[in-house]
Amino acid sequence: MTLKHVFDLEEVGLQDIDKVGGKNASLGELLSALRPTGVRVPGGFATSAEAYRLFLADNGLLGPIGRLLGDYHAGTKSLDDAAAQIRQLIAKGVFPQDCEAAIRHAYRELCREAGEQDISVAVRSSATAEDLPQASFAGQQESFLNVCGEEALLEACRQCYASLYTARAVSYRETHGFRHEAVALSVGVQRMVRSDQACSGVMFTIDTESGFPGVVIINAAPGPGEMVVQGRVDPDEYQVFKPLLGMSVPGEPAHRPIIAKERGAKLAKMVFGRRPSEPTRQVRTSKAEREGFVLCDDEILLLSQWGMAIENHYGRAMDIEWAKDGPSGELFVVQARPETGQHDRGYSCRTYALSGQGPVITEGTAIGQAVATGTVCLIECAADIGKFVDGSILVTSTTDPDWVPIMKRAAAIVTDHGGRTSHAAIVSRELGLPAIVGTGNATHVLHDDQEITVSCAQGQRGIVYAGIAAVETQDSDLADLAKTDTQIMLNMADPAAALRWWRLPADGVGLVRMEFVIAHAIKVHPMALVRFDDITNCEARTAIEQLTREYANKEDYFVEQLSVGLGRIAALAWPRPVIVRMSDFKTNEYAELLGGRQFEPVEANPMLGFRGASRYYSPLYRDGFALECLAIRRLREQMGFSNVVVMIPFCRSVAEADKVLDVMAENGLRRGDKGLEVYVMCEIPSNVVQAASFAERFDGFSIGSNDLTQLTLGIDRDSELLVDQFDEQDEAVKWMIRHVISEAHQHNAKVGLCGQGPSDHPEFARFLVECGIDSISISPDSFVAVRRHVAEAEANGQG
Repeated sequence: MTLKHVFDLEEVGLQDIDKVGGKNASLGELLSALRPTGVRVPGGFATSAEAYRLFLADNGLLGPIGRLLGDYHAGTKSLDDAAAQIRQLIAKGVFPQDCEAAIRHAYRELCREAGEQDISVAVRSSATAEDLPQASFAGQQESFLNVCGEEALLEACRQCYASLYTARAVSYRETHGFRHEAVALSVGVQRMVRSDQACSGVMFTIDTESGFPGVVIINAAPGPGEMVVQGRVDPDEYQVFKPLLGMSVPGEPAHRPIIAKERGAKLAKMVFGRRPSEPTRQVRTSKAEREGFVLCDDEILLLSQWGMAIENHYGRAMDIEWAKDGPSGELFVVQARPETGQHDRGYSCRTYALSGQGPVITEGTAIGQAVATGTVCLIECAADIGKFVDGSILVTSTTDPDWVPIMKRAAAIVTDHGGRTSHAAIVSRELGLPAIVGTGNATHVLHDDQEITVSCAQGQRGIVYAGIAAVETQDSDLADLAKTDTQIMLNMADPAAALRWWRLPADGVGLVRMEFVIAHAIKVHPMALVRFDDITNCEARTAIEQLTREYANKEDYFVEQLSVGLGRIAALAWPRPVIVRMSDFKTNEYAELLGGRQFEPVEANPMLGFRGASRYYSPLYRDGFALECLAIRRLREQMGFSNVVVMIPFCRSVAEADKVLDVMAENGLRRGDKGLEVYVMCEIPSNVVQAASFAERFDGFSIGSNDLTQLTLGIDRDSELLVDQFDEQDEAVKWMIRHVISEAHQHNAKVGLCGQGPSDHPEFARFLVECGIDSISISPDSFVAVRRHVAEAEANGQG
């Protein structure tokens, strides 16, 4: 039988891993199955695994490789020395004549199809044990970009063969139980996508940290993607909610559910060199590249659609590399492999509680959801890896596969650079280690033997605290939770932390605090955007200009940032209801926003002053409220989150309710249109006294137990002197709650309560169930306890 040394990538598929390795088999699968659907994949060819075996045999390398590995195992040679000698032997080898001829012929065919001589190609290693669901082998073998000409191609193929025996690759195979002689290597050769003139990156079809399956996550940076994969650059990150992608209401444009857009620093990029001896080099990015987003929204959505198509074909979450061609402007998928970090995660819920931590030292992107404490071991370069202290927290600028042996011995990892698709992030997930990447300054602000706490349990942002914090963990098996008739919902404020709670079987989100998103994601007073030309504070003007630099209209900045932040929380619960409370800052809090002092009055008692509903129709804030309404419209109509319910806080009278509803309608939010429901907070005694009239105007009530207690008992909830008298279980407060529930139900309005009372006091949860409340909304870390309290109360006939 004549052996085949080269396969066209379109000839192979997932069934051919033994012939062309995991990477090339996956590329062939993409070409044959998904290119017809519109997913663009650059064509090329792959050398066979058998060609590699023939290369070793013809050059008499099997014996020497075995002896050198034996010397390593016997302790007479170090792993580094044994691996280096093996690579030298392979690099000096000569291709069997028929193998060489086949490679040259396949390359010339690529050139002929392109109509060019000596086209630029990407040359990538593809091992027969690679890109498997249980082990990614991330970065274990070499890739070479911008390879031009037959001689350069043959040399790149030899270097790919040699890379099967780097110290890191030998160690990785032995750790995962793969016999060296059983692993062969295929070389994939693809026409080069000129991403050096555009951009590239990595895409996951799952949230790699929480395991939430409803998102596509895209990392993007200028130039070829090796900088992103290796963690040498902090990329942009985009997130798209899959269930709404491409959906639409008949007669309207398709939904555009981009729920996160974060600009990375992107300080450097790779470009193609000018000489054959320098195929690539690293340069500093331009100011425009650093300050702008790499992809436009249409490109983000197209890549996400491709990601979903690939995931659907493979039947599992995927890790995908993509690139954009500069000359044509077209996007391409250049690799796809199974995602390995979340495939075996269970459905228990672990929560962490910290106490005694010191001040924040630095922050970055959280990898994993755990907490680690320990002492710092600062390693600045690979040459110093031998100095690592087992069990310490590895702090470094970036990692590559050479670092894996010490990463396995670390308690946690902190890096200056990299995003959640960087090498450090991928390996940390496989190892189950908490890591914080992309801090920007960890190696400057941390030092050897320093005691720190690394927390990845507080959402997307990982935080390094000074000192050793006390850490308490609690595990809950969610499968054991009984279903309740009373809906148990979540209180949410921080979009960055939302998705980590997706496994909780909550009935929706009962309270989203809009002001948190405004304060942390937008940072600017809305009136300072509406009336920017009137801003007199020079520092505020400069800061606002910087934040809004990509927006022709500064008001659009507020609308987009607010809708995107709220969208991340709406995605958590889709299609269950998410109740968004319109802004409820007090005047002193609004004044702290950029430009805010110019637009806020000074009040003696802001808690009882110009807050909530009274602002929305006032000339002092009406235009700012219009931006809030536009953000909700964008969230519901353009992004597609029709599960969002609007709630009006601190509405003092029925007349005020009418004014607010009229202003909302003027801004395109009319109750009942397109299924819009509008709730009102029940936190003022007048809401209870006139519950029947409020129920005619609103679809539901949400009891704000703190304010209702404050105003019923006449106690400042922040008073230290009266703290022992502030009791939401006081009989007067309970009467208020019981009465509003009864009145609301008589008028077919729903009632919920948002507050910590039901979690702090089981008897209060029982009281609410007895009153027939429709829902209880609490913080996520209280969910399990409250669900059990309510289930017990219902079982005892109190509902």
